[in-house]
Amino acid sequence: MADSWYYVQKGNRHGPVALEVIQQMVASSDLNTSDYVWKKGFENWKRIKEVPELEETQAAPAPVSAPFKAPEPQAEPGPKLEYKEVSLKNMPADERTIYIRIGNDRGLPPSDYGPFTVAQLKQLFKESRINGKTMVFIPGMKEFKILGDLPEYQEIFEEAPPVIQESDRRTAVRKPFVARLFVQNNKKVFEGICRDISIGGMQILTDDFKGQAGDRIAINVHPENSEYCFTASGVVVRILEGNSGFSFRFQGLSDEAKRSVEKYLQEN
Repeated sequence: MADSWYYVQKGNRHGPVALEVIQQMVASSDLNTSDYVWKKGFENWKRIKEVPELEETQAAPAPVSAPFKAPEPQAEPGPKLEYKEVSLKNMPADERTIYIRIGNDRGLPPSDYGPFTVAQLKQLFKESRINGKTMVFIPGMKEFKILGDLPEYQEIFEEAPPVIQESDRRTAVRKPFVARLFVQNNKKVFEGICRDISIGGMQILTDDFKGQAGDRIAINVHPENSEYCFTASGVVVRILEGNSGFSFRFQGLSDEAKRSVEKYLQEN
């Protein structure tokens, strides 16, 4: 199939199908411009109205779709993360996409924080709250990296990188639990890092979350390691300081989701 497209209809994901199928469904109002589609090459799910290939089918006004619900993970997961080389010095100054993991650099249990801008990262370094052995992650990376291993370290932090032993690199522990978050009461699809995960809930670190405590949301978690995929619904308990994410309490977690969470906890 030349184009393998996926689409979300009434909360369920379908595909792969050809582009012509999507076009016909939009033309017949089986899908409307607020529904989500994805194909290889997209960084994330997009609404139909954001896809140039579907512009010609959007002339007629379409009915408002039902509230978007996170689709269940299937054998063929959604969009894969594409790994890339990321340079701190080329990042926009106001872009909050940098996550850090501290603890490994201090002989303590690891804990993740963020997202931060490059300027905030430099300030944390100046205040000695992070150092050259702190782990850093930017969406697009495959895993956390040691800050001192980045080629631009000396230019950004104005000092020579620390001596890093192989034993330091082996303490990188688990990969980041990256999640695609399809939040039911927002139009934006978020990507963030999950932390403090338990059967009861978790915290999600992400930039500029527009919700508030008490909101009921549904999420679809697609980490880099797809064996931990799960969907969940529940309530936002609180917004984290600086609007850097939120705490989320599960409600009615399915047995399949519980197994995924328990497996992640056991192996990490």
